[in-house]
Amino acid sequence: MDFYYMPLSAPCRANMLTAKAVGKELNLKYLNLMAGEQMKPEFVAINPQHVVPTLVDGDFVLWESRAICSYLASQYGKDDSLYPNDPKKRAIVDRFLYFDMGTLYHRFGEYVYPVVFRGQEKPEPEKLEKAMEALGWMDSWLEGKSYITGDNVTVADHSLVATVSTIVAAGIDISKFSNIVAWFELCKKLPGYDEVNAPGAEEFGTMVKAKLGN
Repeated sequence: MDFYYMPLSAPCRANMLTAKAVGKELNLKYLNLMAGEQMKPEFVAINPQHVVPTLVDGDFVLWESRAICSYLASQYGKDDSLYPNDPKKRAIVDRFLYFDMGTLYHRFGEYVYPVVFRGQEKPEPEKLEKAMEALGWMDSWLEGKSYITGDNVTVADHSLVATVSTIVAAGIDISKFSNIVAWFELCKKLPGYDEVNAPGAEEFGTMVKAKLGN
């Protein structure tokens, strides 16, 4: 499977964690988004939306990272633990995937992206407050659980830990969220975490801290 990605991207790293979990090797195709490589005609021909991550599995092409996580787990997982077949259990996993995309990662991006990528001079404190609010919700949902949906890892944890590790690497203090801290330590033991997630998160964090003055 060809996998078009950039290590700085938390969504790309989430997919790589899922691939590790199901024991599937990805043929990594690095795209430097900063240099505009996603606009090359050969990539646009594969994905007209020209975004990463993009997965090519035979004649099947898929983008949007949470959909890729779900596909990899459903297609290649040894069982349904990563992405349950039961409609209610699956809906809970989906809920947390959407929370990551539409709330947690979104709010973090709203705080850092204007300064890092759009020339804004200083970050807006109220945007950080919104991100912290989202972390507070996540912390409450982890009460009494090892992972976000219960006692076993799902693709929602892959997606969320890619985001949370990036938030931490960017210098945002999460120490008051004790449930997230405990969950994060567990997630650091996931297959491939040190290989496919940690370096990209640290690289992104270094770039963010330089811009935010953290």
